[in-house]
Amino acid sequence: MARPAVPAEAVEPDEATEVAPVGKSKKKLFIILGALVVLLGGGGAAAWFFTQPDDAPKHAQENPQAAPIYLALDTFTVNLQDGEQYMQVDITLQVADEDQLNAIKLHMPLVRNRLLALLSGKHAADLVTAADKQKLAQEILAQVIQPFNPEGSPQRVNDVLFTSFVIQ
Repeated sequence: MARPAVPAEAVEPDEATEVAPVGKSKKKLFIILGALVVLLGGGGAAAWFFTQPDDAPKHAQENPQAAPIYLALDTFTVNLQDGEQYMQVDITLQVADEDQLNAIKLHMPLVRNRLLALLSGKHAADLVTAADKQKLAQEILAQVIQPFNPEGSPQRVNDVLFTSFVIQ
């Protein structure tokens, strides 16, 4: 059963069966997808660029981590209150800055006088444990930060470190 041939003009175009030329449609799709990939890539690159620090080495120079400044004091040798024992101790101060270092060096005789008076007033039994030595470090700190002049401001000393500690 063969169908009779229908002339092409007699067939009405159906919207569902109408097809655009295949070659032109794929070309447009590839162009649109390519442009979209380029735009998204550019947007991602711009986002990454703007979220990075302006200049890392410059930023590092603005906030340098200052190296600690230490001042080693001469060795202290004092007789303890017990009468038969003496203490020999080396002390190093960690100061806040160069100005503090220079101020303490300038007034070193006063600093040594204060510390000799403090150390010679101790008993050997009071300097046995690590907690006793930590307490002594706090007492030394209190003596060192006292102002050198009556109207002066206290020194800025961050820490007192024992580099040698002998009681005989």
